[in-house]
Amino acid sequence: MSKNERFIRGNDWLTRAVADPDTRARVDAIEGEMEQVERTYRMNLAAIRHAADLTQTEVAERMGVKQGAVSAVERRDDLLLSTLANYLNATGATAPRIVITTSDGRDVEYPLTAPRPAGTV
Repeated sequence: MSKNERFIRGNDWLTRAVADPDTRARVDAIEGEMEQVERTYRMNLAAIRHAADLTQTEVAERMGVKQGAVSAVERRDDLLLSTLANYLNATGATAPRIVITTSDGRDVEYPLTAPRPAGTV
């Protein structure tokens, strides 16, 4: 930092940055996109349960947890793979797996077959 530059605290810098209308518009757009992604994610887990014609209580019984834990799983934006595997197995999924496509176009499968003991989410 040169002699002419003044240290600006992080919070002050953020306050100044979002005071700029262009920056504020970009931040708002990104926040909106993130909320949409999170909504879609949560709806997809619930959609799997609905497709299996199950309630949260029924999934909870199958997982060995309380209904509130299933609700929390469906609302989370970040899950352990083991939690996802338990949830999918409880909804009756057979051979749940994650498939990714590499940069060279190959599909790689990761099986989600190691359920955790009942009572853990």
